[in-house]
Amino acid sequence: MNNMHSVWAKRFTHYIGEVMKYMRFIFTGHIAIVLVFIVGAGGYQYSEWLKVVELDFPAEWLIAIIVGIVVAFSRPVTLLREPDQVYLLPLESQMMGYFKKAMNWTFWSQVLVPVVLIIVAIPLLKAVTDLSAFSIWVTVLFVAILKWLNVQAEFYYRFANRGHAVLFDRLVRAVISILAIQMSLASGFMGAGFLVILAFYIFTLVKKVANNPVPYEHFIKLEQNRMMGFYRFANYFTDVPHLKGSVKRRAWLDAVYKSIAFKKGNTQSYLVYRTFIRTDDHFYLWVRLTAIAAVIAAFINIPFVTWIVVAAMAFATTLQLKYTLMHAGDFRMDMLYPVPRDTRKQAVAKLLRQLSVVQAVIVMLCALMQPQFYLIPVVMIVVSEITLRMSK
Repeated sequence: MNNMHSVWAKRFTHYIGEVMKYMRFIFTGHIAIVLVFIVGAGGYQYSEWLKVVELDFPAEWLIAIIVGIVVAFSRPVTLLREPDQVYLLPLESQMMGYFKKAMNWTFWSQVLVPVVLIIVAIPLLKAVTDLSAFSIWVTVLFVAILKWLNVQAEFYYRFANRGHAVLFDRLVRAVISILAIQMSLASGFMGAGFLVILAFYIFTLVKKVANNPVPYEHFIKLEQNRMMGFYRFANYFTDVPHLKGSVKRRAWLDAVYKSIAFKKGNTQSYLVYRTFIRTDDHFYLWVRLTAIAAVIAAFINIPFVTWIVVAAMAFATTLQLKYTLMHAGDFRMDMLYPVPRDTRKQAVAKLLRQLSVVQAVIVMLCALMQPQFYLIPVVMIVVSEITLRMSK
């Protein structure tokens, strides 16, 4: 057992070091400023809405649905690696000691989100219900216990079924968690019955996994996907050397290539457009940042805050795409042809300018109901152009 504890401790130390190495690039000064503005604007609008919210607003059900779904999503963090299915095989009888440490970390790393959601919802609950402060804080503790049970349930379900039909398991637990939270808010301790149901469910799963071999392949693949998601996110802010992006055709965008005239001078334009459209990392980076800017512009009606946020998104989009498209280290066939070096830089600039216009139009359309929405595309295009000219 002590061997498993030391193995977990070493894995955990390495994992924290890996995460912190990239987090220092993610949470930089300008990101912190943007987050402060977003939180401040969101809090201001939330407080203003609470002044006019109807007393029959279904706050309990809304909170139960949102928090219940978050609680049910309890993907285990095992920190297992591919060689473990060979090197840890002789220690398989002791692996439960390792997995208990993994479940503890999974709980503590995930419980903050549902608890914060409940705490944020406290002013809404006080505005539309007659719940006492004691009852509300009991619900916060109830949600933490519910999260712990969901972490246990998802781990043992994955262990017993080797990862098959996990979505069905989550759906069932989400329904139970939603009903449990709603009953806890509406009827006090009546929601405890659902905790008993989950506890019995976990008990049956524990009996089912007894003496079963550890599904190393499933947990390793799950861990690889989880870390790959983190690396892709970190890649928006800094270069991640070992990140391997996937490629997809996206036939519905083939018409874009037809707009590029077939001649030698457009060689780089064709390659750059094709790279952006077919590379998941580049394409989804633009989609995600555009979606974030559009959602914020649609719901925040404070023009100054909106301009800052959309400017930050335009800056991040242009800077990241320019870096990835200009500094790709892979060998390309166009390097063998007598094409001037500046043509790629010009092609990237042309693409980024067109993307900034499309991005600005999408964000503006989402903000049509907000004051001074017509200034949003001006801010985004100007920031994008300055970033394009000033960055290396």
